[in-house]
Amino acid sequence: MFETIRNAWKIVDLRKKLIYTMVLLVVFRLGSCIPVPLLDPEAMKQIFSTENSIFGFIDVISGGAFQNATIFAMSITPYINSSIIMQLLCVAIPALERMQKEGEDGRKKIAQIQRYGTVVLALVQAVGLYFLLNSMHAVTNPGWTSALIVIITFTAGTAFLMWLGEQITEKGVGNGISLIIFAGIVSRIPSMFTSLWAYLQSGSINIIGVIAILILALAVIGLVVMMNEAERRIPVQYAKRMVGRKMYGGQSTHIPIKVASAGVIPIIFAMSIMSFPGTIAGFFGVKAGDSGFWGGFLSVFSSTSWVYAILYFLLILFFTYFYTAIQFNPIEMSNNMKKNGGFIPGIRPGRPTSDYISKVLSRITLAGAIFLGFIAVLPIFMNLGLHIQNFSIGGTSLLILVGVALETVKDIESQMLMRHYKGFLE
Repeated sequence: MFETIRNAWKIVDLRKKLIYTMVLLVVFRLGSCIPVPLLDPEAMKQIFSTENSIFGFIDVISGGAFQNATIFAMSITPYINSSIIMQLLCVAIPALERMQKEGEDGRKKIAQIQRYGTVVLALVQAVGLYFLLNSMHAVTNPGWTSALIVIITFTAGTAFLMWLGEQITEKGVGNGISLIIFAGIVSRIPSMFTSLWAYLQSGSINIIGVIAILILALAVIGLVVMMNEAERRIPVQYAKRMVGRKMYGGQSTHIPIKVASAGVIPIIFAMSIMSFPGTIAGFFGVKAGDSGFWGGFLSVFSSTSWVYAILYFLLILFFTYFYTAIQFNPIEMSNNMKKNGGFIPGIRPGRPTSDYISKVLSRITLAGAIFLGFIAVLPIFMNLGLHIQNFSIGGTSLLILVGVALETVKDIESQMLMRHYKGFLE
């Protein structure tokens, strides 16, 4: 990776793109330090005492902006939710599906709708966040003026981050939204080592435990890289055919199916559902451990309980299959192969081909779902076994870090290849 970046730095155009990307990421980090007016930053930290995992995840990808009540507190999560919703709607609504297949113009229309959806979701989330902070007496001067200022500031911060990400994608290197999330998670690494040092000083963990955690982190990174690049290749043979005086076809190829094709989307879905009871209860001032039915109910759904870990794992399995079923259509793949004269060796075209692809896809999805579930619940079991709370870099964060790093390096390599390609004349 470092060799690729060093070679890219020698190319003038790529060097300008790398500098442009780094400058915009610095702007993101500077904005994460600007506080929202009329808010008490200490009140934001009270949210984390409820052990709400979704707020903790937002704080990690925002680089601590959420906990410090800055203008980028909501980070880019409304954009992520909007993109997920648009993907689901493109499958459910035929008009959007046709628009998606119209080429570049259709993708631009989808992107524009996605931007509007991001602003709407950011506005709704900002309203809910304001009422939550107001119930915790975090607003210094409650009233409709304060509400308007706080809500507009939160929404504008998310809209600016969305624009920042699009500028990086268009004029820089890599995917801008992914790099913003990457920068937010990386900025939390120093606080992770600070927390480990504090646990070591207090005697909560010894030096052997720290070394074991670091070795486990390296092992998880290696596992994430391996599973992220792993794929099942279904061989496809195309029959020869005569078109006029020319012979077409006859080549062999394959259909690549990635083991972790769903990425972190099933984890985000499962995390949103598991945090829903705690989020709703937070608006009414109920916390885990309080007396009464709801206090006990939230204790069961706390991110430090075994029940939470088991349900979380099962939801990830379900959403991995659900999202994969939306992304892959074996019947459509079989029909396209049949139209172009392709077939899987040893499998008849038509229904047997679609059944074979479905069987392979089901097995691969199971392996990917178990992998995602293991990565997601690993920090929970670390908390239960080692009693290490607020561990900044969890399995989900490592999954995002490795995925974005590999994707960015591949983008840089593809741009270098375009600039070094001599053509067939030389």
